[in-house]
Amino acid sequence: MTSRKIAIIGAGPSGCALARLLHLGGTDVTVFEGESSPNFRSQGGTLDLHTLTGLACLKEAGLWDEFLKYARYDGQYLAIVDKDLKHLLVREADSKVAASVEERPEIDRSQLREILSNSLPEGMIKWGHHLKSIEGRKLVFEHTTVDGFDLIVGADGAWSKVRKEIDPALVPEFAGIGMHDLEILEPEKNAPEVLKLINRGSVFASWEGVRMSIQQMGDGSISIYATNLNKDPEWMKPERCSYNAYDLKETIPALLDTVYADWDPLLRQALEKANGRCNPRSMYMLPVGTTWTHKQGLTLIGDAAHLMTPYAGEGVNQALDDAMILAKAINGAASKDDEEFDKAIVAFEKAMQKRVTKVQELTYGLMQDWFFTPGAPQTVMAKTMSRHVRHRVPWVLGPLATAGVYSYYFWKGIMART
Repeated sequence: MTSRKIAIIGAGPSGCALARLLHLGGTDVTVFEGESSPNFRSQGGTLDLHTLTGLACLKEAGLWDEFLKYARYDGQYLAIVDKDLKHLLVREADSKVAASVEERPEIDRSQLREILSNSLPEGMIKWGHHLKSIEGRKLVFEHTTVDGFDLIVGADGAWSKVRKEIDPALVPEFAGIGMHDLEILEPEKNAPEVLKLINRGSVFASWEGVRMSIQQMGDGSISIYATNLNKDPEWMKPERCSYNAYDLKETIPALLDTVYADWDPLLRQALEKANGRCNPRSMYMLPVGTTWTHKQGLTLIGDAAHLMTPYAGEGVNQALDDAMILAKAINGAASKDDEEFDKAIVAFEKAMQKRVTKVQELTYGLMQDWFFTPGAPQTVMAKTMSRHVRHRVPWVLGPLATAGVYSYYFWKGIMART
């Protein structure tokens, strides 16, 4: 066999990246997307792409120059603060130390999806194909069925239909966190003080299980994620939260009167100036170390394979890394017989699960630090920074790097008290 037919479910970043790389390798690929047409509207916050994963994938796909048209290197500014706006950590956008370890330029999620989608030949994405089920190698959509594929790749996100076919018991778990997705339109006119605070980048404020993420987008607007602990995954129903969580005029006063009541006036102002979308969400995750029994003809990438909360900034990067690695496996085995082709997919899955487990552990640990640890953020700064450092240095250097981080925060605390 000299060719393979690949179906990808989902035209998000990982699905389109995989399709692009397979197409460049000469593999026949079709992407099926439930949305009726391309829609590159703003889709939440901004993404930071990492040197060895997200950025490497875009270079491999020949999209580096296109990415640079949208990339915001000045968006790498980051500040971690508490509810009183005390700055606990600041990373300047032009930090040479940070850049020497890893670049993390920002790009809007919608812009990344547009770059990847537009890189595919016309007609490769079949819009308006909402998958209902899979029967063997047959894809059953709401209006038609399609079959004849050698491999079906689930890049269909948190509630993946492909994952359900592989293992119906593998279902995302509620992380115990609720979120309001908000925005400030035209902040230069409506919220200039908030705009100055975030310095074209991001500010992450935390206090005792409550968090506010404020980020500037490529179009100049400001994205706000207001999150807090919640035991009920359906907390946003009016009968459970006592207000309409989709109505900005009801949501903002409810937040200001409760979880953000004693926060710094400038952080409260970020909520007061919100004038765009108002979308409540619950955070879900797959268990750390998720695995499944391989099912021939099917595989998973991205959130479908390893859904995580966003607190390590790794989700899209791991998804693009999945796409890059799987494309090499498929293109490399496309001319081999069915048994060898399937072995290549099995090897990909095992390697992905081993690689991503470490990232899941990092993400879960950071979520525990920020939301579930008394006294956060002050009490967890050394712990969170050491998690990041250990994740990025060779294991043999881990203890030394951790000691260095804790020593830094110890002496910083001594100096602050003198």
